[in-house]
Amino acid sequence: MATALPMESNPEVMNKYLARLGVSEKWRMVDVIGLEDEALSWVPRPVLAVILLFPLSDAYEQHRREQEKDLKTKGSQAPKDVFHMKQVLSNICGTIALVHSVANNAEEIEINDGLLKTYLKDAEGLDAAAKGALLENSVAILEAYKDLVNHEATEVDNTSEIPNNHFVTFVHKDGNLLELDGRKMLPVNHGHTTPEHLLDDAAKVCRQFIEREPDNIGFNVVALVPAE
Repeated sequence: MATALPMESNPEVMNKYLARLGVSEKWRMVDVIGLEDEALSWVPRPVLAVILLFPLSDAYEQHRREQEKDLKTKGSQAPKDVFHMKQVLSNICGTIALVHSVANNAEEIEINDGLLKTYLKDAEGLDAAAKGALLENSVAILEAYKDLVNHEATEVDNTSEIPNNHFVTFVHKDGNLLELDGRKMLPVNHGHTTPEHLLDDAAKVCRQFIEREPDNIGFNVVALVPAE
């Protein structure tokens, strides 16, 4: 099994990584500098995905367990047209978040021949666990990020970045706001949204994450938007 470096919530590095994976440079990650209306208004539109970096904690784990219990009680099933994968390997949540962002917008984003296009083709028809295992054994995809980090001489603290932090993705699918978390068994449906209101509605959920962690400051949000 491949090993992975923890990812920074750094749009510049993320964009270079996406380019190496074959994602069209017509789309890019940008910082979301705040979650209030005025700050959100500065984010280019349309927004295809929102990624939240947050501190892993007892509060998150308790909330995750409660959500999964509720999903099981309701007999929830994974939507067939949503690309969701499970995470097993440490330090891979950043890559999973990026793949969730692109794979669930494949009708909008051109993916050139390369590592990600090959992975997505091989992942067709697999369940979430198998998709995750396939990614975690895709050495070339993980090595592409390592090579990028080494080339950029980006300092990454392998001892503290993970397991303290985690990435999740928010996307619009069929009129719903979905949270895609590799540590959860299924996508979490946060209710109605539209492509035009994805960022605003995702920001509301991000604020809920922050409210559950009043003593933590390790939150960061980025969005997938058109390149200028």
